[in-house]
Amino acid sequence: MYKLIIVEDEEDVRLGMVEEIDWASHGFEVKDTGENGKDAIELIERWAPDVVVTDIRMPFMDGLQLAEWIREHYPSTRILILTGFDEFEYAQKAIRLQIDEYVLKPFSAEELIAAMLKVKAQMDEEAERRKDMLTLQDYYRKSLPVLREVFLASLVTRKLPGRQIEEQCAHYQLDLKASAYTVAAVRIDKPEENGPGEHTRESLRYSKDEELRAFAALNVVGEVLSRHDAGLAFLHNGLLVIVALHREPVTGSVWQRLLAVLEEIRLCVDKYLKITVTIGIGTVCDELTELSHAFNDAVLALDYRLLLGGNRLICISDVETRFAEKLRFDELKEQALVRCLKVGTGAEIQETVDGLFEGIGDNQVSVKDYQVYLMEILTVILKAAKDAQADMETIFGPEFAPLAELNSCTELSEAKGWILGLCMRLAQGIASGRQCANRSLVEKAKAYTLEHYPDSGLSIAKVCSQLHISAGYFSSVFKKEAKVTFGAYLLTIRMEAAKELLRTTDLKAFEIAERVGYAEPNYFSFSFRKAVGVSPKEYRSAAGRGDL
Repeated sequence: MYKLIIVEDEEDVRLGMVEEIDWASHGFEVKDTGENGKDAIELIERWAPDVVVTDIRMPFMDGLQLAEWIREHYPSTRILILTGFDEFEYAQKAIRLQIDEYVLKPFSAEELIAAMLKVKAQMDEEAERRKDMLTLQDYYRKSLPVLREVFLASLVTRKLPGRQIEEQCAHYQLDLKASAYTVAAVRIDKPEENGPGEHTRESLRYSKDEELRAFAALNVVGEVLSRHDAGLAFLHNGLLVIVALHREPVTGSVWQRLLAVLEEIRLCVDKYLKITVTIGIGTVCDELTELSHAFNDAVLALDYRLLLGGNRLICISDVETRFAEKLRFDELKEQALVRCLKVGTGAEIQETVDGLFEGIGDNQVSVKDYQVYLMEILTVILKAAKDAQADMETIFGPEFAPLAELNSCTELSEAKGWILGLCMRLAQGIASGRQCANRSLVEKAKAYTLEHYPDSGLSIAKVCSQLHISAGYFSSVFKKEAKVTFGAYLLTIRMEAAKELLRTTDLKAFEIAERVGYAEPNYFSFSFRKAVGVSPKEYRSAAGRGDL
């Protein structure tokens, strides 16, 4: 069903179009009707219709002005104009506005239906074209390798949420399910980086195109990994990255098999391409969300080629003493903490802090790693306070010395309680500051409105421009603080001013309309009756009789 709105100032014509035609049988649903263009704008914003049928001549805003507004704000909405034989100049403008169809008055139900079915046929044809995705699918298929590589690069350079990884793996047709993962970073050696006894290969000078050599190495690596069903490889920032998939829990024999595959890769690159590579091997991780840490470890292992020489495998576990679990304050933890500080509830803050400290006491963690971890948390808290322009002295007290207070914590539970207290106080301070700022913003908007309501061009956009704020955010804040929309508030101000002038002056209705911000006297009278229940003239008479 296509959504339809009918705009016609003559009530009998409007009702006739609604009641005399079985719109549903023709594929349309009448969502609403309007008396004029200004009414129609509100209805269009509410329903976002597929088709608008509008008369060309109406008070306050005619059909062409409405069509111009629709083309600007809802360009995909179809427009059918109802017009007369004597309105040729309107028809010319209608052509410029790309009106979809028109029907000449007086018209029968059959004529209107025929025009509407033409519009429907156009929309059906457009819908069919949108369904025809063959060209797009072919383009996507050709782009898929590049998209996969971009995704894999993001997987090893930052911590992505598990659900996002799962969705993108399905989207890019990647099967990365495994019991555990290891990341290795492969770097093409320069001649001087070879280990003792290695000769400089003349073939290195046959081409200065490092990118070409990297792609050649990628092909060799891919073939070896495919032969052993060991994982996948891709290029990232000058490195060849291998994500090894362990289909079973990592035991000593499983680890040795991986090292054998990586050694085969090193030898094959040497044999077929006449170049040497150094392979840095990171730690084993159980989840895809941890690949970024494993990649960092692999890159760190590569740094040891300066000491050990190139053309070899270097395991980070061989060159660095590692604890069973390394504390990591990663990107997701930081984002969760900052979000809670800005907009979280007390319960959400408690849950987030619990998550930051979960499992620390159960793992073998060095004192150094533990101290760095707490410092990272504290740094994020203080940065969030700075970004929110929070009054640190008011929130934390004049004697606040975070580093000293952190160092004074002698137990894990004490440090956790101290961090939680900081977060709770800062979140409350940020919320209070935001509320005060919002209240001030609304008061400024009200003051500006009271001063400028006689301006017929006053709008929410003009107020927002004055206050340097977006219309969407302002609308939300204004409604929350004032308990009414800005449009309703402006209408109330203007109607109260109009009632005051009607009670206390002899000004004519068109003069009062101009003084309260209405350029069109008839629309002022229409709006006044709609808001107050009586016409301006009736209101003045009642005021004179003392009936108000």
